[in-house]
Amino acid sequence: MSVRTDRILNSVRRATSSSSGRMRNTVVPRVQVVILAAGMGTRLGRTEPKPLTRLHDGRSILQRQIDGLRAVLGCDVPITAVVGYRSEAIMTAAPDLLFTYNPDFATTNTSQSLLRALRTSRAGGVLWLNGDVVFDPEVLSLAVPSIYADQSFVCVDTNVVGHEEVKYTLDDAGFVRQLSKTVVGGLGEAVGINYVASADKSRLIAHLARCADNDYFERGIETAILEDGLRVRPVDISRFAAVEVDFETDLHRANTLLGGTPLLVPEVVGEVG
Repeated sequence: MSVRTDRILNSVRRATSSSSGRMRNTVVPRVQVVILAAGMGTRLGRTEPKPLTRLHDGRSILQRQIDGLRAVLGCDVPITAVVGYRSEAIMTAAPDLLFTYNPDFATTNTSQSLLRALRTSRAGGVLWLNGDVVFDPEVLSLAVPSIYADQSFVCVDTNVVGHEEVKYTLDDAGFVRQLSKTVVGGLGEAVGINYVASADKSRLIAHLARCADNDYFERGIETAILEDGLRVRPVDISRFAAVEVDFETDLHRANTLLGGTPLLVPEVVGEVG
């Protein structure tokens, strides 16, 4: 049964990843999700919104994200997409999502899109991801314990440290100290999948509100860490694939690592809390 058909059910379902078959049964907590999909994606050189870029498995980046989120977090997980550039196209492609509009998408960056989403979110923590990240759903499985614990985190990959990517360092206690593209001596890359705990959300909102229009959301996380004691744990997802698609080379890498057939969701494992 495909994820699309399975949306009518109220049970949490889990899947076998199309690439590995490693996912284990579990019951996941209720969580709200935000996908940042407002940007113009000019570096990829397409006229369509980047989240609608078609992958080799036949799905768009956005649809693959939705399928993975629902496979791991439940069919009824609330997902809000922040839209801007060609918003109608994204809303038409995924009409069952919730939407928040960033009217300043042409002049602002992800800090302002995330700020809009967090300000309109309900009580509780928020999992958010960039609308251009292609990932093995096992990445989300690794994050579930931290969601259960309501612990703020960023998912990181220690395999490579690209010049264009957001890098991080850690403090002596193992929490994130620095988080930006300009970090020197980075331990790895932040892959664009993150969570803010319920107790930390108001602090992050305050720091995002202080960001410049062209700042990435990582700037708000970093200043909250440095100035306000925010504790953000790295979740190492290095053994599974996650690729942020900025350029054609990234798209080729994503298709090479994660190509295959659409995700299937064959078994019920519990009820959403």
